[in-house]
Amino acid sequence: MNIGIIAHNSKRTLIEDFCIAYKGILSRHDIYATGTTGRRIEEVTSMHVHKFLPASLGGDKQFTEMIERGAMDLVIFFYNPSMIEPKEPDIKNVLFACDQNTIPLATNIATAELLILGLGRGDLDWRLEVRSSDIL
Repeated sequence: MNIGIIAHNSKRTLIEDFCIAYKGILSRHDIYATGTTGRRIEEVTSMHVHKFLPASLGGDKQFTEMIERGAMDLVIFFYNPSMIEPKEPDIKNVLFACDQNTIPLATNIATAELLILGLGRGDLDWRLEVRSSDIL
């Protein structure tokens, strides 16, 4: 499965810790992330991450385009709701694209853990069927 990971600057340590904790599950899938987040995940986990440009240089748009194509199976976007800046990835675009394309999205640690544990159990295997049948 294709797992998208994106985080605002103030949440990067949290996403790193999350990826370390769930490396066993994440390592069995293809991970996509914006540039800086992807590099930091690679550094702390030694997993390969497909990296887009940094968000401020258009990586958030590349990330959203992959969602819009239905090529992303799960998205984890840790954002800081009290500190949204123009240079940060736009949560609204990602949220809208995920909802429009029936892609599970976690925006906090609690839902991210539920989705990752479900992924590990096979609860999200329906995404493979949806993607292969071009229903989206």
